[in-house]
Amino acid sequence: MPAIAYLECSRCHAHLPADTPQTVCTQCKDPPAGALYVRYDLSHLRGSSPRDSVGDGDSPWRGMWRYHAVLPDVEPVTLGEGWTPMLRSKRNPNTLLKEEGANPTGTFKARGLALAVTMARHYGLRKLAIPSAGNAAGALAAYAAAAGIEAHIFMPRDVPIANFVEVSAYGAHVTLVDGVISDCARMLGQRKQQEGWFDISTLKEPFRVEGKKTMGYELVEQLGWEYPDAVFYPTGGGVGMIGMWKAFGELEQLGWVKPGRRPRMFGVQSSGCAPVVKAFDDGAAASTAWQNPHTAAAGLRVPKAYGDYILLDIMRESGGMAVAVSDEDIFASIQDWAANEGILLSPEGAAATAAYAQLLSRGVLDPSDRVVLFNTGAGLNYTDVIAEALHLKAPA
Repeated sequence: MPAIAYLECSRCHAHLPADTPQTVCTQCKDPPAGALYVRYDLSHLRGSSPRDSVGDGDSPWRGMWRYHAVLPDVEPVTLGEGWTPMLRSKRNPNTLLKEEGANPTGTFKARGLALAVTMARHYGLRKLAIPSAGNAAGALAAYAAAAGIEAHIFMPRDVPIANFVEVSAYGAHVTLVDGVISDCARMLGQRKQQEGWFDISTLKEPFRVEGKKTMGYELVEQLGWEYPDAVFYPTGGGVGMIGMWKAFGELEQLGWVKPGRRPRMFGVQSSGCAPVVKAFDDGAAASTAWQNPHTAAAGLRVPKAYGDYILLDIMRESGGMAVAVSDEDIFASIQDWAANEGILLSPEGAAATAAYAQLLSRGVLDPSDRVVLFNTGAGLNYTDVIAEALHLKAPA
C-alpha cells in the first residue's frame, strides 16, 4: 500500500497535508471550496504488472481491497465490499451491467463509506454525520457499527422504508427531515460544530472518492484491462463517476490499461431533478439548484451536486453527455430488465438502462459499442417504491 503524498484541490490545485482529517480545500479564494483528491507516490509501481500488485481470491486483500496498491496504507474496515459481477445482457452481448447491488447494504455506497470510515478510524474520529437520500445512510450506519464509531444520519422523511429500517437496526442516530437531501445537509451543517461531528457528506471529505474509484479499476480489469466504449452512470452526487475518472488516470499512469481512448461518460438524471443535464445542455461550468425536485429514484433527487463542475468537465472531455429520463421510463425499464434479464434494478440503475435505450434509438450509440451500465443498488431496497409505481398490493 502506498503512503499518501498529499491532498490536491480539484479547483485551485493547492496541496494539503493528509496527516490530519481534511474536509474541502482551505486555500480556494472564491467559494465554493474545491473537493480534494488523494494523491500518492506511485513511481515504484510504474511499469509493473497488475498481476504482481492486485490481490486475488486467495489473497488477504479481497473485494475492492484487491487494489490495496493504490489505496491508503491503513487497516481496512471491511464487510466484503467490491468485486461485484459484470453481467452480460442476454439480448446484446455488448451491453454489460455492473451489479453494484451485490455490495454490503445492497448498494455502491458501501465502497465509499468503507474507505471513509476506515480513514475516520485511522484518524481517531468518534462521531460521523451524513445527509443522505437513503443508501449512503445505510452504508455509513453499517460501517460505523463495524468500526465502533457513532453515526448521525439526516434523511428525508419519505426515504424507502428499507433504508430507515437498516439504519435503525445498525444503531445509528437518525433524524428524519421534511424535505430533500439539501435540507438534510443544511440541518446537519447547523449542528455539526456544536455536536462534534465530522461531516462525511459527498465530496466534503476525500476518501469516499477513493472507495468509489475501485469501480473504475474493476470494470477495466473485468474487461481484460481494456476500456469499454461508454459508461452510463446514475448521477446524483456523482462521486462514482469522479472516482472512476480518477482511476482511469491512475491506470494510465501505471501502464495497467492498454492505450486507447477513455470511455465516453454518460451521466443520467431524472427529468424531475436534472440540474447537471440542464447545465450540460446550456454549456455552463456548474449547475444551479433545481427547484421543486421530484423523482421516485431517491438517489437522483439531488438539487445541486457539490462536484457538478467536475462531472461536467468529465462528460465533455470524454465525449459523453448528460441525459434525463422520466420516471415512467425508469419503471418501464425496471419491468423490462426484470422480465427479460432476470435482474430487479433499482430506480437509479433503471435510469441508466432507460437512458442507454434512448440513446441507442437516437443513434448516439450503436449496438456494436461495448457499454457498461451501472445498477447502483439492489431493487429489493426499493420494494415499497416499486410496488407503488406498479400498483401492486400485498396479498391478503
